[in-house]
Order: sequence, then structure tokens, then C-alpha cells
Amino acid sequence: MTAIRKEPRGFTLIEMLVVIIVLGLLAALVGPRILGRVSEAKSATARTQIELLGLALDNYRLDNGSYPTTEQGLAALQEKPMREPLPLTWRGPYLKKAIPLDPWGRPYLYKSPGEHTPTGYDLFTLGRDGQPGGEDEDADITSWK
Repeated sequence: MTAIRKEPRGFTLIEMLVVIIVLGLLAALVGPRILGRVSEAKSATARTQIELLGLALDNYRLDNGSYPTTEQGLAALQEKPMREPLPLTWRGPYLKKAIPLDPWGRPYLYKSPGEHTPTGYDLFTLGRDGQPGGEDEDADITSWK
């Protein structure tokens, strides 16, 4: 009686190609959905940060009678401004952490008095493209809308 010897069998070229094609199809179908969620998350993060910065600005106004000027900027939420008008009752810092950049790595834009809210401030980001206007992730995210 002769012993039958079984040799380990690997994958054939066709089996490997089928697996690669299936993985490619899955990536093509799932990839855009995941990337779309990332851009939605960045826009939602910007809206949330603008809201939180707005709360800090409101606290500053309650203590000092007015919002920081454009020249004083958002830095007035971290350190007492040394530019006129000097706040009389600054009780900051009004933020526990440093002023965040927008989700695209740029500083938020701040104007006080604002063009859109003359009795308050305009706080906004220009979105991914850094240009006024735009749609989807390139859209401006503002405090007044």
C-alpha cells in the first residue's frame, strides 16, 4: 500500500483576482459614503465651535458691557485686552482651552461690531476652500444664520 501524499494547496490566480475585484467594489461603494460623513462632521464641528465661542463672547459682554472689538479679537477671551477700550471688569479667561482653529486649520474670523449684526459681532469660517460662498464643505458657516 502506497501512502497518498497531500500537498498544501494555495490560492489560484483566478481566486486572488476575484477577491481583489470584490474588495475594489466594496471600496468604491463604501468609500464615498465615509468621506461624505467626514465633511459633514467638519461642518458640524465648526457650527458647534462657533456656538461655544458665542457663549464665551456673551459672558465677556455681560462682564464688560460690550463685545471685544475687532482689533482685540477672540484673544480677549483668553487674556485681558491691552487695547482700547480696556475692559473694566474682565473676569476671564472665558475659555478653558486655547481658541480653536476651524476644522480646516484656519482661525475663525471675528468682527465687532458686525456687518450682519451691527449691535453684536460676526463670527464665521469660510469653509474648506477659504473663499466666501460655496456649497457643501466649501460653504461659509456663520454665527448669524
